[in-house]
Amino acid sequence: MQTPVPSHTKSSPSIPFENCNRRSFLRRLVWAAASSAALFDPLARGSAPAEPAPRYRIGVCDWMILQRQRIRAFSLAAELGADGVEVDMGPLGSRETFENALAQPEVRTRFLEAARQHNVAICSVAMSGFYAQSFAERPTVPRMIEDAIQTAVGLGVRVLFLPLGIPSDLMQHPELRPAVVQRLRQAGRRAEQARVVIGVETSLPAAEEVRLLHEIGSPAVRSYFNFAQAVKHGRDIVGELRTLGREHLVQIHATNEDGLRLPEDPKVDLPKIRKTLDAMGWSGWLVVERSRDARNPRDLRHNFATNIVYLKKVFGPTNTATG
Repeated sequence: MQTPVPSHTKSSPSIPFENCNRRSFLRRLVWAAASSAALFDPLARGSAPAEPAPRYRIGVCDWMILQRQRIRAFSLAAELGADGVEVDMGPLGSRETFENALAQPEVRTRFLEAARQHNVAICSVAMSGFYAQSFAERPTVPRMIEDAIQTAVGLGVRVLFLPLGIPSDLMQHPELRPAVVQRLRQAGRRAEQARVVIGVETSLPAAEEVRLLHEIGSPAVRSYFNFAQAVKHGRDIVGELRTLGREHLVQIHATNEDGLRLPEDPKVDLPKIRKTLDAMGWSGWLVVERSRDARNPRDLRHNFATNIVYLKKVFGPTNTATG
């Protein structure tokens, strides 16, 4: 049965920014783990009813299977073999907030019914618009964050995905760091109130990302790790995961840049990654975003089904990781 999550009918008032040093951050992290384990559960079970979830579950992004905010995403995800769907907030462009059909209760109800019907969870809510738009500079970002949190709460989803894309890439634009930190502190306080977690993807090395999270100082802002970021910058995925550690890692995009599918790219050593995550004691969702064959990029079954089947083979309950 779905765990009830209180819905909100009004936006919460703005929350003042709060400075938080490393010690207070760790203290609050311990508090979150001790007093409300379900609140910040990295597994983020999603919204579909299910028996106790396995250690690892495999999801797929609705926008990458060409079903952004469409009911068809659930039946297609089931056909592809996925356990869950990462549902996007919709396009952003120059709007004040996302073009989000899920703001309507009746649409959310239909999505939840589809999730139950196809036994496919909603594993997270994505703000993919920030791949191309500036989280650091857009003036209505607080409204966008509030809308995304309200949507997640209405769907009973615990994890939101927030990419710091090119306009707010802290490696390319280090001068934006104060603004990013300030906005993520505010977002973190709001997420704590709503009992959700915001998973942030950056291009930073893992050690720098940990420092960023400590500077933000909220247990409700964690790392949404992407294999592709490590591959793109010539970093060792396993080493990056170990540096992040279980306490900082909320969800994973098990994906690479396009060109090869996951079974075909030796740079993404999934058995070794599985062994590392096992040793870390981490559990949760691995969500396929890209990793499409350059020869057939739009063939959904050729690409996504292949990636999902391979991930399930490696991360299934009976697999013994090697490497």
